[in-house]
Amino acid sequence: MHAPLRPVRHHAVDIRLAYATPDNFTGQVIYEDVPAMLHHHAADALDRAAERAWAQGWRIGLLDAYRPGAAQERLWSIRPDPMYVADPAIGSDHTRGIAVDVTLIDAGGMVLDMGSDFDEASERSHHGYAGLDPVALHNRTTLLTLMEEAGFCRHPYEWWHYALPAAQSYPLLHTIGAY
Repeated sequence: MHAPLRPVRHHAVDIRLAYATPDNFTGQVIYEDVPAMLHHHAADALDRAAERAWAQGWRIGLLDAYRPGAAQERLWSIRPDPMYVADPAIGSDHTRGIAVDVTLIDAGGMVLDMGSDFDEASERSHHGYAGLDPVALHNRTTLLTLMEEAGFCRHPYEWWHYALPAAQSYPLLHTIGAY
C-alpha cells in the first residue's frame, strides 16, 4: 500500500493554489482549507524538480496538487470536457495525490511566459503547439525538462500538468483523511 499524503515544503516551490482562489477558469473558489499536499513519491519528485529549477535561478510555481474528490466533481460540473478535466467517475491524478499543476517563476517572483494562461482550454495550451513565440517555447521546454527529469510525465493538452507514471496503482483519496 502507498504511503499517505504529505505537505509540500521546499524553498524553491512557491505555493499559489489557483483553485483556493477565484483566479482560475471557473472564476470561483473550488476548495478552501486544503493545504498543498502530495503523495510522498510525487512530493519527492517535485523536490527534485525544484532543486534543478533553483540551480538555474527559478522557482516552481505550484498551482495545484492534491485535489479532494468534491473539488474534482465541481470542476467536472463546470467543464465536463475529458480533454481538460478528468471525469470524477474515472478519477483524477490530482485526487490520487500524484499530479501537480506548475509553472516557472523568475528570481523577482514573476511567472514566466508560457504562451497561454494556466487552465486555458485551447490548442495554445498543448505540448507541441507550433504557434509559440521563442521565449514561451523556451520556458515550456525548460519546465518540461525539469519535470520529466524529476520523474513526472506530461499531459499532452496542458503544459502545466504533470503526474507520476502508473497512476492507476495509486488509490483515489476523496478526502484528506482518506489515507
